[in-house]
Amino acid sequence: MLTKILITILVIIGAIVYLRRGRGSNVNRNTVMADMQSSPFFSRVIIYTMIAVSMLASASYWSWSWYDDNTVVDVTISSPIEAMSASYKVRKKDIEDQRITTVDGIQIRLSNQERLTVKAVETQ
Repeated sequence: MLTKILITILVIIGAIVYLRRGRGSNVNRNTVMADMQSSPFFSRVIIYTMIAVSMLASASYWSWSWYDDNTVVDVTISSPIEAMSASYKVRKKDIEDQRITTVDGIQIRLSNQERLTVKAVETQ
């Protein structure tokens, strides 16, 4: 969430800087067009590289998020009222506020008094 806010702020600041520079400059349009036509290959390479880097970063973020959401963890439910404790294997994405869904598909509703302890599954 913090990353999205920071990226949004950076985009807004970049747009403001771009608009202020674009409106405040009195550069001759002929020289600007001549400069752009002299190196179209270089500008295309930069644009396509930025697009490729952006798509790669988006794909990496999406795949890491998918991998992390599907990680199986041990969830221990402790109830102070009944003095009992139960342990289940749950995917991270299936842990919600008042309910968890185990790997086997069992849905467990939680009360406000129950405490959850989440830890990584030990691989053997």
